[in-house]
Amino acid sequence: MAMRIGDFVGRVTVTDGAWGTQLQARGLPPGGCPDAWNVEKPSVVEAIAAEYVAAGSRIILTNTFRANRFVLGHWSLADRAGELAEAGAAISRKAAGEAAAVFGSIGPTGKIVMMREVPPEEIESAFAEQAAALARGGADAILCETFTELDELRLAIRAGVQSTDLPVVASMTFDSGPDKCHTMMGVAPGDLAAAAGELGAAAIGANCGAGPANYVNITRLLREATELPVWVKPNAGLPVMRDGQTVFPMGPAEFAGFVPALVEAGASFIGGCCGTTPAHVREIRRRLEQLA
Repeated sequence: MAMRIGDFVGRVTVTDGAWGTQLQARGLPPGGCPDAWNVEKPSVVEAIAAEYVAAGSRIILTNTFRANRFVLGHWSLADRAGELAEAGAAISRKAAGEAAAVFGSIGPTGKIVMMREVPPEEIESAFAEQAAALARGGADAILCETFTELDELRLAIRAGVQSTDLPVVASMTFDSGPDKCHTMMGVAPGDLAAAAGELGAAAIGANCGAGPANYVNITRLLREATELPVWVKPNAGLPVMRDGQTVFPMGPAEFAGFVPALVEAGASFIGGCCGTTPAHVREIRRRLEQLA
């Protein structure tokens, strides 16, 4: 579906939940490459996307968070970055139909730009390759998510803007510092707002790293710093170990209990990150309907 971020302004839109933990629940082994399943097990990936749509997601992501040549190199798949990104977008596009928009997920490369381990132009080229492939696969927008370094996010935003004609959303992980209002690299919400506005991003936000309680405050800080719509996807609480397994403890009802506060703080898009499920999405939708 042709869309603009402006199509969502004036209402709070339900996005989707986690992908990585959902793939793990369906058999992705520890250390396995999630993005490879876009070609190896596409029906499993499509089932996750379809469950989010059925639960009420009006925006779903793509299983392409790691589909850049640097991260895929860990699995000797660097030369298949474009293929895996395009396949992931096509899977979500098929599952979404006319019921939801598809935002193509782009995550960090794992390279620290300020260390100059890799030339910045090579990092930007990798993001451009991924963004263009997501557009070919049918994505309606590009989501640069879970970034902690502003310099790397700048490269990702610019790549998305210049290599596609799609809106670009820029989201960072704020879970550090004494007030938990900075990224682990020291970026504040206002820093993100300034950079995103300068580079032409269509929305900004926060995801991963923390539960919804912390992200109520982050949402407020983002809203105070920008006129752009605010995207929020917290984790289902902080992970704990149970019986040798990493578990995200916050259930759907408790998680969705923060929806009114997130709305009041200024969120335009609400979903979940690690540990959230279609059940969490259903509860988010239910709480939003109650507010309406």
